[in-house]
Amino acid sequence: MAKYLMLKHYRGAPASVNDVPMDQWTPDEITAHIQYMNDFAARLRASGEYVDSQALQPDGAWVRSDGPGKPPVVDGPFAETKDLVAGWMIIDVDSYERAVELAGELSAAPGAGGRPIHEWLELRPFMSHAPTVTD
Repeated sequence: MAKYLMLKHYRGAPASVNDVPMDQWTPDEITAHIQYMNDFAARLRASGEYVDSQALQPDGAWVRSDGPGKPPVVDGPFAETKDLVAGWMIIDVDSYERAVELAGELSAAPGAGGRPIHEWLELRPFMSHAPTVTD
């Protein structure tokens, strides 16, 4: 088994086949979208492939160490773009091919008018061990 992170990005500007930005969806369309994701997660729980997931608020901050004292904080998460991580799901599957299959299915969540949004999801494998550095 291998763990993968599926990052769900939200773009204020259209970036999918169903190119109506989420802030223009009706409450029923948002409810249907969330229900699709909840049903997807429930099915993966039943198959043993679900690890965790969470939707994220659109606001946030950038924080870093700047030496002793209070760290600097900048509004975020991406002040200079309209792209932000809207949520994530962690899966534990038998193969990369299965991870791609599930990411493709999650990408088809309904959007405006109930049509699949066909959004791009970022699929990232978990690091299983520290990388080896050679000269």
